[in-house]
Amino acid sequence: MSMDLPRPIADYVEANARLDIDGMLQPFRRDAVFIDNGKHFEGQAAIRQLFEEEVMPVKAIFVPDTARQEDGDVVVEGRAHGDFPGSPLRFTYRFTLADGAIKTLETTI
Repeated sequence: MSMDLPRPIADYVEANARLDIDGMLQPFRRDAVFIDNGKHFEGQAAIRQLFEEEVMPVKAIFVPDTARQEDGDVVVEGRAHGDFPGSPLRFTYRFTLADGAIKTLETTI
């Protein structure tokens, strides 16, 4: 990846490119919250279920092309492609980091 992303975010993006669920979960805190277009998934078990049910079946891969700091968060934008209607779609990922891990990830189209 050519972008200079904080390590937890880079690890998540790189694991997603491989469709590696364990690798995708690793940078999240145990009590992390993933907000996917308004739906909340709290804790690693719920986030794993989201990945298993919504990411893996459609092979959704996020490819960031911009990143910026905003209000203490890291906002990353790019396209997600896979076997889903409208692919590719442009997404915004807003990451809140704490203690070297992802505390919150909010995705929006």
